[in-house]
Amino acid sequence: MPSAILLLSCPDQKGLVARLSGFVYERGGNILHADHHGDVAAGIFLSRLEWELDGFALAREEIAPHIEALATELGADWRLQFSDERPRIALFVTRQDHCLVDLCYRQSCGELRGEIPLVISNHPRLEARARQWGAAYHWLPITPDTRREQEQKQLELLRQARIDLVVLARYMQVLSAELLAALPPAINIHHSFLPAFAGARPYHQAYRRGVKLIGATAHYVTAELDGGPIIQQDVVHVSHREGVRDMLRKGKDLERVVLARAVRAHLESRVLVYGNKTAVFE
Repeated sequence: MPSAILLLSCPDQKGLVARLSGFVYERGGNILHADHHGDVAAGIFLSRLEWELDGFALAREEIAPHIEALATELGADWRLQFSDERPRIALFVTRQDHCLVDLCYRQSCGELRGEIPLVISNHPRLEARARQWGAAYHWLPITPDTRREQEQKQLELLRQARIDLVVLARYMQVLSAELLAALPPAINIHHSFLPAFAGARPYHQAYRRGVKLIGATAHYVTAELDGGPIIQQDVVHVSHREGVRDMLRKGKDLERVVLARAVRAHLESRVLVYGNKTAVFE
């Protein structure tokens, strides 16, 4: 049965859990999941509340206005989603296909609650891969002279495809501030355990430093390079016997898993951003 999912953040105060659960109970709803967190240092309360729509007194279109009234009282930011909605995802890629193939496979198996109708690339190499999974593929080469024009084409393609989420699945280009301001939410996979080894060629940086752990980080994209709110991270051990090629191989496996976890969490409305941090309700 479909459910409603509310993500909410507001200044911490007494009685918030009771107010939110009461909102559902008083309208005949049955709560499926309730996750709350108070960040004492920031003075912020964060909540994810999911309840059945069957038997709920409000029709779908009536829920948001009632939440808006409550949120105004609490001084809250909020977002409402329904579990049977399927957000539309655009993948941005360059030459490497491991994240593209993994996300498309997971989507085809029903692991990701969304659709992938569009792939955009600055290189023609992965067109066959994208079309294999039924996605439209658009090759838009990026140079310093063509960047602004190509980014406008990217935005038009996103609008035409009604995209709700952009995933940089090893897209090796820096997005301009103008493009970021116009994009829907965007998630990037960076092939290091941020904040270590930000920027280009992190595996080469890690090898030169002689680290014993390498990692991958999925984060929301902001104007600060590799500095957006972190959604998921993981690490794998490496030894003195392993070179850059070994790190690349191990890293690709890690990148697939970390990116998929982050995309899934976003699609299921499990991520709340506050400041440059996130709460991820597993």
